[in-house]
Amino acid sequence: MTVGRTVDEIMKSLPAARRRKIEARAAALVAEEASLQDLRKAMGLTQTRMAQRLGVGQDTVSRIERRADMLLSTLGEYVKGMGGELSLIAEFPGRPPVRLAMLEPLSRAPARRAKKPARSRLPAPARKRRKPA
Repeated sequence: MTVGRTVDEIMKSLPAARRRKIEARAAALVAEEASLQDLRKAMGLTQTRMAQRLGVGQDTVSRIERRADMLLSTLGEYVKGMGGELSLIAEFPGRPPVRLAMLEPLSRAPARRAKKPARSRLPAPARKRRKPA
């Protein structure tokens, strides 16, 4: 049974110029990917300060940063809280990228509050207990 070579072995066998090019591309790919926590820290914000900007508790900021899946409105508000603007780009083979405009209202409109359920119009005693008909 033959054992394959490791990535380190393969990299060491390449010419120095090729290694540098690969390492530069790898660094660029890593730099393109950032977590919400990375972005917040890059903006010089603590979770506490971010929570103040969003009007939530620090624990909520922590939960948002750990989520793998969230609403676009939540992500948009988080980015807005850091002073940025969220854009969504759709990319298709053989076509130029398309900026989706559906997020525009999210970044400009204030958050909506849920409507309270309508109160019953029956007097208080009748609301508590109705007699069967």
